[in-house]
Amino acid sequence: MNFHVQKMKTEYTEEEIQYYLGPNKELHVNDLIGSTIEFGFQGTINCISCGKITKKSFGQGFCYSCFMSAPEAAECIIRPELCRAHLGEGRDVEWEQKHHNREHFVYLAVSSAVKVGITNGRNLPYRWIDQGATYGIKVAKVPYRQLAGEIEVALKEHFTDRTNWQRMLKNEVLEEEDLEEIKWELEGLLPGDLAQFMDEDDDITTMNYPVIKYPTKVKSINLDKDPYFTKKLVGVKGQYFIFDDETVINIRKYTGYNIYINH
Repeated sequence: MNFHVQKMKTEYTEEEIQYYLGPNKELHVNDLIGSTIEFGFQGTINCISCGKITKKSFGQGFCYSCFMSAPEAAECIIRPELCRAHLGEGRDVEWEQKHHNREHFVYLAVSSAVKVGITNGRNLPYRWIDQGATYGIKVAKVPYRQLAGEIEVALKEHFTDRTNWQRMLKNEVLEEEDLEEIKWELEGLLPGDLAQFMDEDDDITTMNYPVIKYPTKVKSINLDKDPYFTKKLVGVKGQYFIFDDETVINIRKYTGYNIYINH
């Protein structure tokens, strides 16, 4: 099957996360686990914004022009505290109003260690799944992105905002962290104008991934250097394929690439 790569679509079930490739979920990736697959890069990359062929991908799928101009690649994607959507500003005001001037959550999640992050109100638990988190909890609910960024900045002094992807893929997870207790300890760390946004929802969501065997060492496949390979797929976690020889490939990294998968 041929694919213009986008990040894998996911469905949350308590038993096991379900993964799909293709805009219409053409390939149910879970069905491939335990099978040997042939994976190949067909040599072309299409920008995920304008659709034009690009020799190099920037920011996970953009041509250089769109990387510099598209709202999906704006600085506030990485640094939400700089977002100005609530002021009616941004690279594309209409896009900003739809995606950033809306309810957002600040959360804690455990993928390798406890990390802090933010996402819009439609994107949980899928944000946690994309990060390979084992469990997560909402911390605060705010009316727009910039406020979520301010809370995240305040909490970065105490928690990382990054996932150690190698530990996550080896399933080296801190299982005994009490996220509910940690959450309410944070209330005292926030300035009063931000503490008011603490979310009363203390439910903890647990993610179970379709993995037969976790690697003990991790080696990442570079599709630009190794465009073709045949390997046995033994699991999927986050946005990674895990193979039986302890190599992995980050599917999302190759957004816009044209690939094929045969099995």
